[in-house]
Amino acid sequence: MQINPRVESSHELVSAAIGYAGDIAPKTAFAWWRAGEALLVDVRSDAERVWVGYVPGAAAIAWKQWPGMTLNPDFDAALLALAAPGSKLALLCRSGVRSIAAARRATELGLLAYNILEGFEGNPDERGQRGQHQGWRHRGLPWQQS
Repeated sequence: MQINPRVESSHELVSAAIGYAGDIAPKTAFAWWRAGEALLVDVRSDAERVWVGYVPGAAAIAWKQWPGMTLNPDFDAALLALAAPGSKLALLCRSGVRSIAAARRATELGLLAYNILEGFEGNPDERGQRGQHQGWRHRGLPWQQS
């Protein structure tokens, strides 16, 4: 994946990307969502949201579903039912990887889609544990667990 240099977008710094609007930090996504500038869409599987936690009030539309992590055949329809063409979306997954694929697909559907860097849990630390140094949860943003 080719990443372009950081560019100024309104008052926020956004990393440009190929195939979708760009990459944003978790705190930027939260600020946009709280201000009503973007819809927050959690693209993790239903199982991940139940087992690991979720962001209250975020739309839940899985990109891939457990078991097998197969593409969700209802993703397009669910996303288009949620957002009108041109809508600004901030997409959240576990570590900021699946949300790139989902952002590319949302862009193909005519939406303005951003990937949230670090995702909900971030990359594993030196002990192989997620959520210890990156991610939505680690940044102190709202979440809860079932």
